[in-house]
Amino acid sequence: QVQLVESGGGLVQAGGSLRLSCAASGGSLASGWFRQAPGKEREFIGAISWSGSRTYYADSVKGRFTISRDNAKNTVYLQMNSLRPEDTAVYYCAARSGAAVTNSVLYDFWGQGTQVTVSS
Repeated sequence: QVQLVESGGGLVQAGGSLRLSCAASGGSLASGWFRQAPGKEREFIGAISWSGSRTYYADSVKGRFTISRDNAKNTVYLQMNSLRPEDTAVYYCAARSGAAVTNSVLYDFWGQGTQVTVSS
């Protein structure tokens, strides 16, 4: 069983930046980031392959968010720039064996989530 622990959430003003981290207990896994705002469904943000050679982003964050990883530290990062109030949500990292995908139901392991709040 792989455990994922997110960190780095918080309160930031619109236009600001945050970097989320997701530390994994092990495994050679692809990773994804998702978010869920109150009253809304969980939304795909981006994903990265185990090697880091492939990344995928939702249109809503493309050009503003960047996913990266440091496999020596078993950690995946989500750099969020030019944040907007509509980015406010609980952010989750997820992991799975095999390819990075956009569908949340295909991920096997999930973190507990970290709150990101963007004030206007």
